[in-house]
Amino acid sequence: MTESKPDAGSGTGRPAADKPATAPEGPADLAGLRAARAPQGARGGDMHDTRPDEGYDIRIARDGTWFYHGSPISRLPLVKLFSTVLRRDEVGDFWLITPAERGRIRVDDAPFVAVEMRREGEGRGQALSFRTNLDHWVTAGAEHPIRVAVDPATGEPSPYIHVRGDIGRGLEARLNRPVFYELADIALAEDGDGPAGVWSQGMFFRLEAA
Repeated sequence: MTESKPDAGSGTGRPAADKPATAPEGPADLAGLRAARAPQGARGGDMHDTRPDEGYDIRIARDGTWFYHGSPISRLPLVKLFSTVLRRDEVGDFWLITPAERGRIRVDDAPFVAVEMRREGEGRGQALSFRTNLDHWVTAGAEHPIRVAVDPATGEPSPYIHVRGDIGRGLEARLNRPVFYELADIALAEDGDGPAGVWSQGMFFRLEAA
């Protein structure tokens, strides 16, 4: 098994000693989401249901840290619980949806970060599995494709793997830099001629532009 560490500082927030004594730690459970509503509720995105359309003062930073009223949520079990009701709609907005209500949250990039990779087999027969910062394991393949977005201004690649939901508008994990470097190390060129990429569960995923 190949292990990777998350980006430096990922999910750490400020040292505990530097936090204000009154810093909010986040709602106690799903029922406590009402207290996380932003001062002005977000409207729109019909989502085809009749639950109240609210905005929550919750943000997921690019490194995967969840923030509540501007302070990092330090309780991992609580973040994992919230992640189970996280959804993305047709226009790309992110929502926390419970049986009683729903509300938009802000996501800086992808809601998850891939922090570890496991490789089984080699070449076209290999399977590449990724663990997210919230301990989801997904194996790249038809149901969990890998894609690489390239910043047109800087040329810097940002790799992602689909975690759940509809492909193309579901929830993804961004591969952190150490994991992407490991992936690049095993990259193969399809038929020895073409863009570099990797195989997983019989599918080829390009890691660079054609």
